[in-house]
Amino acid sequence: QVQLVESGGGLVQPGGSLRLSCAASTSIVNADAINWYRQAPGKARELVARFYRGGTTDYADSVKGRFTISEDDAKNTFYLQMNSLKSEDTAIYSCNIFQWGILYWGQGTQVTVSS
Repeated sequence: QVQLVESGGGLVQPGGSLRLSCAASTSIVNADAINWYRQAPGKARELVARFYRGGTTDYADSVKGRFTISEDDAKNTFYLQMNSLKSEDTAIYSCNIFQWGILYWGQGTQVTVSS
């Protein structure tokens, strides 16, 4: 069983930056994929960034060029660097990993982009 805890959310102005962290209770070195999702009020949950073992990444069109996913296996942690934030990025962001055939979720962290 892997527990994931997000941190780094908060209030930021449009155009600002924020880095989210997802700390795992155990090693994530065997994770097949590391993901960040978000869900805004009135909208469906969407995948915003995915990191595949080996270094390949995927991003939602809405965040390409602005968000970067990365990992630090030594710290059992992965990140979502968010730059040039927009009001429409406001959502609850959740981290997720797929490892040994099991999908693990964090509880989420609120990101609010507002003046």
